[in-house]
Parts: sequence; C-alpha cells; structure tokens
Amino acid sequence: LSWAPRPGLSPAIAAALLASGPDGELLWLDVTHRPGQAPWVRLMGRYLLPPCKQRWHTCATFLPQEELLVCGDRRGSLLLFSCSSSSGLAAESTSIANGGIDPVVEDSSNELEPSCLLHKGAVPLESPLSVLFGLHGKTGVTSVTIHRGYIYSTGRDGVYRQLRLQDQQLEVLQKHRPCKGLQWIEELRFTSDGDLLVLGFHADNFVVWSSRTGENLHCIPCGGGHRSWSYCSSPLAEVFAFIKSGDVMLYHRNAEPCEQQVLLASLHGREITCVRHLGAMEVPGHSTLNMFVTGSEDTTACVLVLSENSRAAVPLARLSDHISSVRALAFAMGPGDEGLSALLFSAGGRAQIECYQLLCTGDTVSESAVACQVIHVASHRLDKHWEQKKNRHKLVKMDPETRYMSLSVVPGTSTKQLPTSWKFLAAACSDGSVRIFGLLEAARKLVLVAESFHHQRCVLKVETFLHTWAGGERRHLLCSAATDGSVAFWDITGPIKDAVDALHQAEGEIQPLVLDAPLVTIMAHSCGVNSLHIRKTPEGQYLVASGSDDGSIHVCLLEVAMGRGEAAVGTCLQVLERVSRPCAHAAHVTGIRVLRPDLLLSASVDQRLTLWNRRLGELVPLSTTFFHVPDLAELDCWEVVGAGDELRYYCVLCGQGLEML
Repeated sequence: LSWAPRPGLSPAIAAALLASGPDGELLWLDVTHRPGQAPWVRLMGRYLLPPCKQRWHTCATFLPQEELLVCGDRRGSLLLFSCSSSSGLAAESTSIANGGIDPVVEDSSNELEPSCLLHKGAVPLESPLSVLFGLHGKTGVTSVTIHRGYIYSTGRDGVYRQLRLQDQQLEVLQKHRPCKGLQWIEELRFTSDGDLLVLGFHADNFVVWSSRTGENLHCIPCGGGHRSWSYCSSPLAEVFAFIKSGDVMLYHRNAEPCEQQVLLASLHGREITCVRHLGAMEVPGHSTLNMFVTGSEDTTACVLVLSENSRAAVPLARLSDHISSVRALAFAMGPGDEGLSALLFSAGGRAQIECYQLLCTGDTVSESAVACQVIHVASHRLDKHWEQKKNRHKLVKMDPETRYMSLSVVPGTSTKQLPTSWKFLAAACSDGSVRIFGLLEAARKLVLVAESFHHQRCVLKVETFLHTWAGGERRHLLCSAATDGSVAFWDITGPIKDAVDALHQAEGEIQPLVLDAPLVTIMAHSCGVNSLHIRKTPEGQYLVASGSDDGSIHVCLLEVAMGRGEAAVGTCLQVLERVSRPCAHAAHVTGIRVLRPDLLLSASVDQRLTLWNRRLGELVPLSTTFFHVPDLAELDCWEVVGAGDELRYYCVLCGQGLEML
C-alpha cells in the first residue's frame, strides 16, 4: 500500500491509495474524506506490473498535466501508466455499481457501502506505456518525485536519477551519487532556497545530506534502514520519528543560528585536473558570463559559470558518473540557437569515458543567471566485459589501472565523402595505446573502433586536426606524445572510413581496427610531454608546440603534402622548422598554447605564465606573470574581440584551484 497526493486537490479532502495485489495487479483507489462518515472509496484504475520475483510497487506519483502515473517497483524498475482512459471508465462503472447514485452527493447514513472492488472487472487492466526495467538495481525504487517538470527517482543503489517525459516515454537524463557510503537513499526534498536535501541511511544512521554544501546536515543513530520512519523540518525545528525494537522514538532538535560562515565555497573536494572553456553567454542585466567544465581527482566533473564582475564561480551541474578520477575533457559545439549547446566527453581512471549533452540557456531568475540541462548520452569502459565474468576472483586481471590521459574530438567527420552521424574521439592511454572511439548519438552507443600500441609506453597527450586539399578532399590527422619525449603524427582518415563501413554492416559492434604506423615521429624532449597544442598558420602549415617535464618548450612547423610515387600513396608530412628552448621554466610545463604564429603562451608548475615571441628560429620571452594556482595541471585559452577590433586573449588555469586571466 502507498499514498499519493491527487493533483489539484488538498490532502485533507482526497488522496489516491495504490494497492498491489496478486499477479502484479495494481489498483488505484480514490479516497475522499467525508466529515462524520466513513471515507468514500472509488476504484479509478487497474494496472499490470511487469513479471518479476517480487511483483509489487513501492512508490508512485501523478504527473498532473499529462494525466499519467509514474511508479517504482520492488525490482528497481520505473513504470509509466496512463490515467485518462482508466479514470473515465472507472467513474462510469462505479456509478453503475452504486445504482446510478453518486456517493459524494449522498449524505444519509454511516452504514457500510458495498465494496468498490466487487465490480473491478469492468475496469480494464492496463499495461505500462514505458518501462525502465531494473533502473535502480534489484533492491528497489524508494521514491518518485516531480520537480519543475522533471521526474526524480531514488533507490537503494546509492544514486538518484533525473528523468524527463519524451513522447510518453521515460528518458533518463543523468544520475547523481550524493556522497560516499550513502548507499540507501530514501527520499529527496527540494527546499524553498534552492537546496536539494537527500534523505537516506548510512550504515545504522539516518542522514540528511545537502547537495548545495556537500555535507551532512544531520546524522541520527537509529539502527539502519529496515524500519518505519518520518522526517519533518521547519525554520524552527527538525523532527525525526522512527520505530526501533518495537518502540516509537522521537528525535527533536531546535534550529540554532549557524556560526559557520563559508568565505569561499569549494568547486571540488580535491585538486582540479582539467578545465575547458565552453564559451561566453550574454544575459540581459549581467556582464559577460564565461562557461567552464572542470574535472577533478574527486571523481566528478563540474559545469560552472564565472562572471567577470562578481568574480564568483557558481556551479550549475555536477556530473558524478565516474568511479575514478576525471583526467581529461573534450567537447564538440552543437547548434546553439537558444544558448550554448555542446557534446561533452570526460575520461579518466579505470578506462572510463562518459558522454553528455549540455544545453546552457539564460535564466534571469536564478542566482547564476544561467540554467544548464545535462543529458547523459553514452559511456564506455574497457573492462566492462570483465565485470560480467563469472569466477573472476580466480583470474588475474590484465592491466587493471588503465587511465585515459587526454582526449580530442576528431573534427569534420560528417562530410559528402563521409556522410555519417558518427562522431569520433581520440584518446591517449596509460597502457601505451592511442585509441579511436566512435559515438552514435541517436543510439547512445560509444564504440572502440581502432587502436595502436606504437608508443610502447604511457601516452600523455593527443590532438587531432583536419587538413583540406585544394580539391576539397579532407585528411584527418592525429598527433600523440608519450613519456619518452616523442611526438608522433598519424593519418587516421582510412581507419575512420573503414570503421564507418564496418559499423554500418555490424550495427554498432566491431572488432577494433589496427592503426597504421605514424607518418613522422619527432624526438622533441628528453622526457614526458605534458602539454601539446596545434594551430594552423595562414599559409596552410601547422605549428605544433609542446612542453615537457624537463621544463623545455619545443615548436615545429609542419607541412602536409600529397604522397608521390607508388610507394607513398596518401599523406606525407614534412618538418620545415624546429625550435627548442631548454629550461624555459623551472618545473614541468603543463600548459602551452599557440596564440598566433609568432606568439606562444606557456604555463608551468613553477607558477609562471610566460609569453614567447617566435622569430628567426628562436623563442624570445616577452613577459612573465605569476599566478596563484599551485600544482598547475592544465591551461585553456580563448580570444575575444573587443571594442574597436581590439583582440584580447583570456586563459584559465587549474590545479589546486582555478584562476582566469
């Protein structure tokens, strides 16, 4: 049995009672309060739950506008039922069963009325419109909530999910893991000041966790989750009632003034490992708002907005699908008719890649002035087959700690020569491989399509770029850098075309292809390459800049030419110029950008940001700025055209903090 409020009616007048019976039958009963009389009960609908071992519902709520019922069951599934057809037939059949007299009007006696279930056969048994089977695992769904048009579900799998309704189908947008150890989530409460409270059980304690501050507001020892309980909060007091060993216990706490003042809210729980500038937004009444995505060792990625006037970073969305640290980010911009639209890839430890669709729009009501909608598109893990193996504890797992060190979206893969909706992603891996993945957004599939172990050591950085011949033919090129200081250049046009053909024939599942040997390999540094950037010059050549662990900077000028002769069909790379600057910094160079053909920007763990002038085969320092972020992990840059065509360069630095210059 469970209660659900009826939309548009006060709970003091009427409520819906949902009852699960034999063979997965779910009854919707309307219960109306009548002063001085027994409540009036009317059967409104009959629904059929999907077959499973424990076939009963655990929670339910109504979607008022669409006349739909969402409920969760003991198997962890979310179900969507229609209310409109069943309630009309139910009202008619109940009226006939009561001899044509409407019991709401009748106020005669206190005698018991005949059961409304005697004629339940007149009400059709309806199947669900949409089923997300086992969404919350085998331990069941604990609550379903509607907030601002979105559906939120919680379960005993330690996550809560945000869903939306699309053409009368339930669609999962994203999942959230509130805090470590809170495996038994019972309920969500949305507060008037914009906070989301997660109620659940952590070991034998009842916990109220704030998603805004990221901390436990209350922790009450009660014995654990297998008990009846109720929680109520107000500005004056907090009350928690529960049953323990047959006794009803009451926990009461008066509200106390908060003596703790947060001077600067944290963006992440640990150091920030990567950052990307999504773009800038203009919102009426606000200065330019810059949108960023950051990834961290705390296993989360964060979409945030930074205002130049307020100088405050406000998190908009937190992505918590990773099970290990987030090491790399990459994105492809989409059509932004109403704001900023991007396809975001995040990757890191445990060989895990996640893909999201981001849509950022102006929202003058909210504190941040921006609203961000996140839709989880796809995910991929190299060892997913390992998790499904039986008796895996008896086997030795090969390379259990593969990490993705860097990501790059392959540009221009949808052309007349390659008409496909697949997008491709290159990844640098700690196991010595360069891997290419294909994403089919419509089918929500992320597939490994090609790989090469040419480097034989950890690959730290990867960049992709597109070269177009005079006749319009395109070549997809890839640059990878490893811990031995080598920088390799690949032509991946053929493998991408072969992968598209194979994916179409095999319907999305293929054996990974092997990449050809690199076109050119340059020994640019004496040790690991920690930063890499490629920029096309006005002459159609390419400047490749890299920074190393030994504090050196290397720049080479490349030209892409057609291969000549029978033995050299395809692409040929020529190195026109090489410039090296040893000891450019006193520590690892972890960020480098080619701003113009004659201007470079480098950043290092020594907390110096240096501008370099490239001229006559050498790099000449122009200026040095000290920044405040220790243990610099990454740098990202963009340019802004100001008044009078004034060109400004902005950069964002991340490490033990975040700084924009």
